[in-house]
Amino acid sequence: MRSYAGAMTGSLLFATVCCFPVPLAYVVACVAWTEGEDWAWIPLLAALVGSGLVLILASSLTRRGFPRITRADRVEDGGFSYGEETFVMWAPQSPKGHPQARLVRADVLEASLARYDPEGGTGVTSYPGDYTPAEFTPLVALRLRVYGAEEAGAEVPAGSFEITGSWRVPSVCLSAVTAGRLAVLVAPAGPSGPAGPPPHGKVTPLWPSSTLLAGTRTCRVAGLDGGLSEATRRPGRLLRQMRISRSVGGVELTGDTIDLRRLDARTAARYTAVAERDRSFPEEPAPVTEPGEESRWIVDRLPGERAAFGSVSRRWSRRGGVLVRGRFLKMRSTHSFQDHGPVLDTVLRVHPADGTPPFEAARRLTVPMTYLAVLHRTREVVLYADPAGSSYVVDWPRTNLLAGTTAAAVITPEGRELSLAGRPDVIWSLMNLLASHGLSAPAPVLDLRKRRMSPVAGAAMELTRVGQDAAGPS
Repeated sequence: MRSYAGAMTGSLLFATVCCFPVPLAYVVACVAWTEGEDWAWIPLLAALVGSGLVLILASSLTRRGFPRITRADRVEDGGFSYGEETFVMWAPQSPKGHPQARLVRADVLEASLARYDPEGGTGVTSYPGDYTPAEFTPLVALRLRVYGAEEAGAEVPAGSFEITGSWRVPSVCLSAVTAGRLAVLVAPAGPSGPAGPPPHGKVTPLWPSSTLLAGTRTCRVAGLDGGLSEATRRPGRLLRQMRISRSVGGVELTGDTIDLRRLDARTAARYTAVAERDRSFPEEPAPVTEPGEESRWIVDRLPGERAAFGSVSRRWSRRGGVLVRGRFLKMRSTHSFQDHGPVLDTVLRVHPADGTPPFEAARRLTVPMTYLAVLHRTREVVLYADPAGSSYVVDWPRTNLLAGTTAAAVITPEGRELSLAGRPDVIWSLMNLLASHGLSAPAPVLDLRKRRMSPVAGAAMELTRVGQDAAGPS
């Protein structure tokens, strides 16, 4: 388990090497003082000032690279109120597309990572303005079924077609590929050639809209009377709303809510008609992920911390350190990137282990792409708490395991392997059991045959069996 003190020490050494004239100034001051020179105070003053700059630089590097949450990060009351299921995402804008293009749904039939090879190294690379570089945007090969009708049904409707191509997918929108539902623009077909008329025009995925269609971002509509209606994971209604927004040049979102009281009367009336249609003919929520997810599973090829039951410091465990759960409420893209994920402005809701009310914290974090690709499934995050409860650190290996980026399993003392896929509560209980005993398991498979696991083998098997009984027969 990496500690804040260790990260600070590494940053301090790095900053000292980068600012090598500072220790050199101390040497010059010492020599001058020994020889009785009157000007010895000049290099000494320069060294003291330089030391302060080194400490500031080291502190800044540590905060940027170490995902630690303190009281200074807490969000005070008075801002946007996040509901229990609210998730707000602000992503880079999609291309406008042809002005006469049709906005329709497309299902991802197959996906594979074609290219992602940035040369940013381990540090953070930042760009000015709204520039998003291609080298930090994964190129994904997709086979799509594009629907000509408004919704997709059990049978392929008339006017639909399949298309294969490669598109740059913003990292925060990768979950739309895994979920399998995209919002795309289909441009009008071009002029006929010798082989006959083309079947369709250019297809342009709208990535932020696709995360909405996939259910990653939540969406509600506040009516003219202030009443809220839910639109999350209702693709038909969302497409109709997107078409209205496109026709009027965009509609403002307040968090994850479209407030009709803020719109002009004509646009509000169109949205109201969509809501009334949904009340008259309720649309069943779409599945969290469309069938055939295994053909779209690009997570294993994406960079990011590997999923694991996690490492633990025995000192942290003996002093009473515990694991706690949190949940992402908001993510906003920035223009800073690391090789294994973008740097995002986030808001988290943390649930302290002592039973005190949860609190919200705003923190800039590097979020691994492996986690972003399954963001439609869960927004939960695992943190390990300081024994004093004064700080919390995001634990990405445990978070990824709980999110299901890698299948978790337990090997029994008899050598039988039990899958924990789809059982996050059991995984969470096992993580806590290991942490309370100061045991590390830096892999997604917990092997109870190992001698060091003998103190928890019985309890771990009991937790696994209870989880199996609750899940029913497989």
